[in-house]
Amino acid sequence: MKTLFLVLTIIMSQTLFAQKTNIRYEYKKLEKFDFDTIGVEGESGSPGDISVSSRVRSEFKNKLPERQNFNKEMKKAIEGIR
Repeated sequence: MKTLFLVLTIIMSQTLFAQKTNIRYEYKKLEKFDFDTIGVEGESGSPGDISVSSRVRSEFKNKLPERQNFNKEMKKAIEGIR
């Protein structure tokens, strides 16, 4: 029993004090996919009955007074150009 305990402590001490190495991951710079070679089999179907309920659109009253013409403003704008 003592020998088993001694062996286990030696193994555990070696693993605990082992020098840790830095792991460096390198990823691919560019990966190209060729979608023409990928074959997908199956049926393309639409999902059942999808219904969208229409919501009531809010209509807001225009707070600006309705103008018949903008002649004054047009004349001022033309004078500003000259």
